[in-house]
Amino acid sequence: MLYFTRWKAAAIVLTALVVCLFAVPNFIPTHVVDTWPKWAQRHLVLGLDLQGGSHILLEVDSNAVRKEKLETTRDDVRRVLRDARVGYTGLAIRGNSVEVRIREEASVGQALTKLRELSVPLGGLLGGSGQRSLDVTSDSTLIRLTVTDAAMLERIRQSVDQSIQIIERRVNELGTVEPLIQRQGNDRILVQVPGLQDPSRLKELLGKTAKLDFRMVDVTNQVEQALQGRVPSDDDLLYSASQPKTPYLVEKRVLVSGADLTDAQPGFDQRTSEPIVSFRFNTSGSRKFAQVTQENVGKPFAIVLDNEVISAPVIREPILGGSGQISGSFTVQSANDLAILLRAGALPAPLTIIEERTVGPGLGADSIAKGKMSSYVGAALVILFMLVTYGLFGLFANIAVAINVAMIFGVLSLLNATLTLPGIAGIVLTVGIAVDSNVLIYERIREEVRGGRSPINAIDAGFSRALATILDSNITTFIAAAVLFYIGTGPVRGFAVTLGIGIITTVFTAFTVTRLMVATWVRWRRPQHVPI
Repeated sequence: MLYFTRWKAAAIVLTALVVCLFAVPNFIPTHVVDTWPKWAQRHLVLGLDLQGGSHILLEVDSNAVRKEKLETTRDDVRRVLRDARVGYTGLAIRGNSVEVRIREEASVGQALTKLRELSVPLGGLLGGSGQRSLDVTSDSTLIRLTVTDAAMLERIRQSVDQSIQIIERRVNELGTVEPLIQRQGNDRILVQVPGLQDPSRLKELLGKTAKLDFRMVDVTNQVEQALQGRVPSDDDLLYSASQPKTPYLVEKRVLVSGADLTDAQPGFDQRTSEPIVSFRFNTSGSRKFAQVTQENVGKPFAIVLDNEVISAPVIREPILGGSGQISGSFTVQSANDLAILLRAGALPAPLTIIEERTVGPGLGADSIAKGKMSSYVGAALVILFMLVTYGLFGLFANIAVAINVAMIFGVLSLLNATLTLPGIAGIVLTVGIAVDSNVLIYERIREEVRGGRSPINAIDAGFSRALATILDSNITTFIAAAVLFYIGTGPVRGFAVTLGIGIITTVFTAFTVTRLMVATWVRWRRPQHVPI
């Protein structure tokens, strides 16, 4: 155990040195680190509890998801019956069901066969249990399609997953560092953005569904009649997004949707120097936009965002290039925010803010100060204990623990991990675990010396025979850390990450770094007794 070849000793020293070097950027001024190569700019990010920031808990509007699911089912029923040439009447949504009455009783069987094709097995584990998306029943000529509870839960889960991806894109566009975005429960999303002290802009970005539509303005009917409650069945009465609120009578038919957008960028109008948003369509969107503008030259069309009219320009000439621009009463920031929303995509359902907290930097500074103080006091007591109890070997252990902590910071920096107060607690606990490994080795060496072994044999036996005990204790602790990481959230995961990394580096330093130092000392001094 005490023999090291030159290449093995060099590999141990090089590994420890390289990992420790990754921790260096954390102690260098930021403006200096920014001049380094990208691969060398990795550093720890302070969490919300250390540097302050914004904490927002969002909830997906399950009623909107339910409504959208029922409306989609209704449209599917209309399409299926038309394709099958089955006459029907009274197609409507009632409660959690879509009801339709077949005109001829002889066509009910055909209609049921076609409509039951809309009921598909649910994916994943639920699919194996035989649950389906729709329950299709009939009462004479009345057919009822009911959305199952399992299908609704699945749709809400999908909406949350899609929302998380879109929120990540929106928040990352703000240029924030290491935001935490994760699911909570079935229909909630937690967003934590360290360093963001003013959450108003974040809330505005997250609160918008960003559903963009291009529709024609209805010029054949009077807006005044619509304001009196006589809105045509094929139109919507919408208002402008800017003040004063201007009413528009807009056709329900969507000509081009925001889903066909491939890019959106803020800019300035070359003629008026006003902020605008330039957009570009994909191939399908370009074709549809070109057709619409060719067929409606001289007519106004509305650009609708979340049921508000952003702009309603008149089509002067066909737009064939697949790109255009949105102008309105934009500021530079509002134009940039709209471009972010359009690039990130529309949310599948509205999100409601149900909890909001802003953590001030004072709390973070206080947490950092207390964390530093606890770390310093704990480290000082450990160092003193090891020196008093084990003398020179205690010094070796202290050096190994210092390398261990540096390696933990190096690995965390390499992963661009977020350091939280529980993470600091995990590092402090790791120091105790690291020392415990050395204590087991040294006490085993003492036992071997009492048993009559020579100093060199006792040291060699102490390292070899303590290995199994140390591995057992660290593996069980690592399993506990893995379970905490798997089932925990937020701060609990931060604690588990630092603890898990600390266990790995502890085993490395205890059986390579400490052993290398002791082996070098033994080869150099050829001791006649063990200085423990």
